[in-house]
Amino acid sequence: MPTVSELAAKIGATVAGDGSAQVNSCSTLEEAAPGQISFLSNPKYEKLLATTRASAVIAGLHIKNSKVTLLQTADPYFAFMQAMVLLHGHRKHPHSGIHPQAYVDPTAQVGKNSVLYPGVFVGPGARVGSDCILYPNSVVYDNCILGDRVILHAGSVIGHDGFGFATYKGTHHKIPQVGNVIVEDDVEIGANVALQRATLGSTIIGKGSKLSDLISVGHAARIGPGGLLVSLVGIAGSTKIGHHSIIGGQAGVVGHVTVGDNVTIAARSGVVNDVPDQTLMMGAPATPAPHGRKSLMLMTQLPELLERIRTLEQQVEELAIEKRDSEIK
Repeated sequence: MPTVSELAAKIGATVAGDGSAQVNSCSTLEEAAPGQISFLSNPKYEKLLATTRASAVIAGLHIKNSKVTLLQTADPYFAFMQAMVLLHGHRKHPHSGIHPQAYVDPTAQVGKNSVLYPGVFVGPGARVGSDCILYPNSVVYDNCILGDRVILHAGSVIGHDGFGFATYKGTHHKIPQVGNVIVEDDVEIGANVALQRATLGSTIIGKGSKLSDLISVGHAARIGPGGLLVSLVGIAGSTKIGHHSIIGGQAGVVGHVTVGDNVTIAARSGVVNDVPDQTLMMGAPATPAPHGRKSLMLMTQLPELLERIRTLEQQVEELAIEKRDSEIK
């Protein structure tokens, strides 16, 4: 077991306090016991430094506390990630390679050191890169491509048919979906995510992007490198999302629009138009944050505003009656 000082050296932190204690694991500020490391990245939890039993706490450079040893660093959340890897490591798989109960088509390719769990299906002509992890019941349809170090969590579906139909005389006629899905290197796909194949060309998930659970990405959509999509996001077909954009939970983006680079879309927003680079969008329909905040504030005040309008209408009506009566006299 490393000491606090030894761990600090490995994660690039400076010790403020006694660094001699040995540590064996990580825990929360509330639940940590002696021998454990915790972290503080959200200021609202700073008060817990006075009561935590952790042997040390990873915290920002500005945090001052004499009751617990601090491992101070400019980015405590990243440092805590490093500590987690050092003390806990990543999940150990119960088997290596392709499990006998996974199915890989003879024409498909699976790279070295990839792990495929029971129930995985890799279809004809598909390619899975090296060092990938495909958890139970994840599916890679025909001709779809996964880069290296891709993680598919349970129930994910890569490359099912896009939602493409031509409506003629009241009947919806299916359009053949002959494209594919390309998932680039270092992408992680959460549980029960659905990535539609393109009608023509490719649906693309950019390098290093991370998608949470229960997300739908439409046919021929493109998500740039480094994207973060939170649970229940819906991206319609032929939409382009720039690099390092963040889309909050339950947000939706209509089809055939372009969302720029480094854009943040707040939870439950509805994007219906193109979005410039480095914009924070919120609301439904989504607008830039200054306008969106005003709209949301007005929404919370609607009952009071309605009551004021009714009162004013009544006053106007009473004044009109008084004026009429005075004119008659």
